[in-house]
Amino acid sequence: MSLTANDVKKIAHLARLGIAEQDVEHYAKDLSGVLELMTQMGQLNTDGVTPMAHPLDQMQRLREDAVTETDQRDHFQSIAPQTEAGLYLVPKVID
Repeated sequence: MSLTANDVKKIAHLARLGIAEQDVEHYAKDLSGVLELMTQMGQLNTDGVTPMAHPLDQMQRLREDAVTETDQRDHFQSIAPQTEAGLYLVPKVID
């Protein structure tokens, strides 16, 4: 499939892109090349090819789910302006 200069102008209009008139033919040629490549890739036999979730064969490194800091809740609540039943009291901002 190849695009004409008129196709590129229509696409640019729909996408609200401004394209200089002298660049229209260049874009038509480049976009036609992309569409041709996509057509070629669509014709490849991919039977037996396992879909990939990521292009690199790497594992996600995750840290161990463990508590690494001490609990300072009582200290922070002791210096808070107002607390009640373990909660911080703040001024009402929405009626």
